Amino acid sequence: MNSSPHSHSPGAAPTPETPRHGHGHGHGHGHGVDGSGDPVDAPAFWEARYVAMEQIWSGRVNPVLAQVAGALTPGRALDVGCGEGGDAVWLAERGWDVEAIDIAETALARTRRAAEAAGVADRVRASRYDLEHDLPGGTYDLVSAQFFQSPLDFPRSRILRDLADRLAPGGAILVVDHGSAPTWSGHSDTEFPTLAATLEELALDRERFDIERADSPTRTVTSPDGEQAEIFDHVILARCR
Repeated sequence: MNSSPHSHSPGAAPTPETPRHGHGHGHGHGHGVDGSGDPVDAPAFWEARYVAMEQIWSGRVNPVLAQVAGALTPGRALDVGCGEGGDAVWLAERGWDVEAIDIAETALARTRRAAEAAGVADRVRASRYDLEHDLPGGTYDLVSAQFFQSPLDFPRSRILRDLADRLAPGGAILVVDHGSAPTWSGHSDTEFPTLAATLEELALDRERFDIERADSPTRTVTSPDGEQAEIFDHVILARCR
């Protein structure tokens, strides 16, 4: 049975955005261990997180995705760790055919409802994948991995490289990672991988891929109490030759 995505490199923290106040939605779903070395059932972990709240994410598109995809010709997109469908719906509204994948059934159900409410259900296919064991087929013009990080240990770099191999000629893969976290998130002391470390970790074949963007833009986030903080993300955009 298919299952969805969510991934992280060892030691990464769960998305530190405050529910309904941030744009992040990706999460790593690894079968394996948590930071303490204890075994964790990843599908149950992420399903429990979604079931615990009626809404986790803001429903708005991630801003870097909007900036990048807004300049591309719509085609077939893969939304990795689609969460509640904010990115998938945004892409579909702009003419993309979207494969939205996640490991949590509740997240996928919310994605389907969001697509129906926006009138783009015919352009969004929400499917469950556990990317450690199974990948979607076909080729894509855009692979979007927004905050594809998790507290669970699993082979994030291998998965991202395998997803990059799903790109059609001229297709792009966009990876946006947390570089820092606000104090109220509980993860402000987390040592997130640097941009250079992530590029090295991905190890994309430079004979096949051009790195078009690799930077760490800042953005402002707001806590439930209205406190604001400036954090930064790591952005990697690579295009298949």
